[in-house]
Amino acid sequence: MSSTDAPTPRRTALDALHRSLGATMTDFAGWDMPLRYGSERDEHQAVRTRAGLFDLSHMGEITVTGPDAAALLNHALVGDLASVGVGRARYTMICRADGGILDDLIVYRLAEHEYMVVANASNAQVVLDALTERAAGFDAEVRDDRDAYALLAVQGPESPGILKAVTDADLDGLKYYAGLPGTVAGVPALIARTGYTGEDGFELFVKPEHAPQLWEALMAAGADAGLVPCGLSCRDTLRLEAGMPLYGHELTTELTPFDAGLGRVVKFGKEGDFVGREALTKAAERAEAQPPRVLVGLIAEGRRVPRAGYAVVADGKVIGEVTSGAPSPTLGRPLAIAYVDAAHAAPGSTGVGVDIRGSHEPYEVVALPFYKRAK
Repeated sequence: MSSTDAPTPRRTALDALHRSLGATMTDFAGWDMPLRYGSERDEHQAVRTRAGLFDLSHMGEITVTGPDAAALLNHALVGDLASVGVGRARYTMICRADGGILDDLIVYRLAEHEYMVVANASNAQVVLDALTERAAGFDAEVRDDRDAYALLAVQGPESPGILKAVTDADLDGLKYYAGLPGTVAGVPALIARTGYTGEDGFELFVKPEHAPQLWEALMAAGADAGLVPCGLSCRDTLRLEAGMPLYGHELTTELTPFDAGLGRVVKFGKEGDFVGREALTKAAERAEAQPPRVLVGLIAEGRRVPRAGYAVVADGKVIGEVTSGAPSPTLGRPLAIAYVDAAHAAPGSTGVGVDIRGSHEPYEVVALPFYKRAK
């Protein structure tokens, strides 16, 4: 396919607004998305100290309904979704039969027999196809609702106060990883206390036609609190500091949840069989007998920035690989997340470096996350 034949990126309902604000746009997972509006460092710091507003409408929403909705999701995913209460959410994964991770997900239980599965934009079709295939024999419907929602996120320590100014919903009673229906600035929304920044915050699922009105109302409500529009660039450095995995970097089909240090999301004790159970049982046994490479944090002693794919070295040997790396606006030093051999994974391990264009730059091994907000 020539460049002229490449599909045109999709645009969110907020596209015209982003362009009016002078956003730098980028093609991300088939969507034209705002990368930054001005300084990505300033946007990052705004979320850490005040609040930022994101357009996340590229995420993929899939609705699962019917009497067997819970049973289907328990079969299709590695988590126990039947035990999730109405109004709550759970982080989980969908794996192949061989245990490889197809995607990491957040699943909301909206009603007794209704769930919303939120997939990463790059994997939404893969997840939809897998759920549809795995629904065979279950009294449940899998519905593609990607066009039914726009998704806005308000993240940062000032986000509760900003949202309270435009909603009557009980935000004080809304726990982390929970969601409730409500009205925000006159717009019907699912209000979820979730996020991908390491800060307190909310994600608002609304009809696409309501998104511009809601964006403008939130910006007005947050003007005195220092709310700023934020792009994907700072979202990545925020999640990196918070030690949150990104699909395609820390998570791939070549890794099982146990390889990624996230075996806790696999619930072997739930009722019934699930896709990947046998392979994941063996992966759990392998991980216990001989720990695989471990996901760790690396903090640079110098100023050179590591990137995904760079080798991690010690004693002249390759001991791992960087999966994500960037300068940290909060810590003021370059950071990396990397898989390294278990022998070098302990925090404080010495003699570890990253091969940056032939130069072995010294790095300190630390436990993840790099940053954790004060409660």
